[in-house]
Amino acid sequence: MDFGICFKGFVEPERAKALVRQAENAGFKYCWFYDSHILWRECYPAIAMCMEHTTKMRFGPCVTNPNTRDWSAAASLFGSLAHQSGGRFDIGLGRGDSAVRVMGKKPAKLAKLEEFTHKVKALIRGEEVEYGDCPAPIKFPWANGYELPVWVAAYGPKALASAGKVGDGLILQIAEPAICKWLGDQAVKAGVEAGRDMSNYGIMAAAPAFTGDRKVGREATRWFPAMVGNHVADIVEKYGTENSDIPSSLTSYIENRRGYDYSKHGQSDNPFLDFITDDIIDAFCVLGETDEHISKIRELEKVGVTQFNIYLDSGDEERIIADYGTDIIPEFEK
Repeated sequence: MDFGICFKGFVEPERAKALVRQAENAGFKYCWFYDSHILWRECYPAIAMCMEHTTKMRFGPCVTNPNTRDWSAAASLFGSLAHQSGGRFDIGLGRGDSAVRVMGKKPAKLAKLEEFTHKVKALIRGEEVEYGDCPAPIKFPWANGYELPVWVAAYGPKALASAGKVGDGLILQIAEPAICKWLGDQAVKAGVEAGRDMSNYGIMAAAPAFTGDRKVGREATRWFPAMVGNHVADIVEKYGTENSDIPSSLTSYIENRRGYDYSKHGQSDNPFLDFITDDIIDAFCVLGETDEHISKIRELEKVGVTQFNIYLDSGDEERIIADYGTDIIPEFEK
């Protein structure tokens, strides 16, 4: 099991540098940043800064999308960060959520997500690429063959199939083991059916973690199931609630959902939190004393999850990193 942390773009630079140094020393392998340039500061300068204060930690957006940037600009940015970090750069990729919806735009089609993955990876390798309305193929003369790892965020059946067909890993914004298994199995199956070797395919469970008193942890992380519910509502709208490819445990909790405020995306003061129960918070997040964290992460490991990525924005971040470094991560290194 690998461990990661994930920041929103409101962490001040000096604190971000200190947190990544602490996290790397504690045994965390990945550091991810939200890529939502209207709601928070641009993440890539912060990624570049934090790279300079670490030596082993891998970085990337969690997640970017095909619509925000011109593809050649995106590929040049990603390839440049991979080069200057000595190959410590991945990307998380989705159709586009808060980064586009807060501007009144729609997420990308899955065909566009798949094409973006192929074209951007090819450019970073140094291959000649045709895309869009460019009158001639383009190529980066400076590319050095880097193979960009792409983790695809997905929930719905078609998105999971795309993640399996083109991704190097799958991002699930949830830490409920049964749901992670259900969704992860679909992505792996799609990859196998596409003729891919899925033996090294990664599955990330991304969710808040809070060590200590469970009641305190619930209040600190209540915002998270509402954010997940926003994505699940899209799935229900498209597929309904009786689709056999979607577990009822994922859809039933949004029955009393009244809406979602994108200007408060992923924040504790989002006004639409009243439908979130304690049981849902316990299921979707990782809470309690450190032995309870170890037990739940073991369950995630058993169902195929290869990385637990902590959304590190619920308070007491330094203490949580320290608890993981002292009591939790060592248990997965034995």
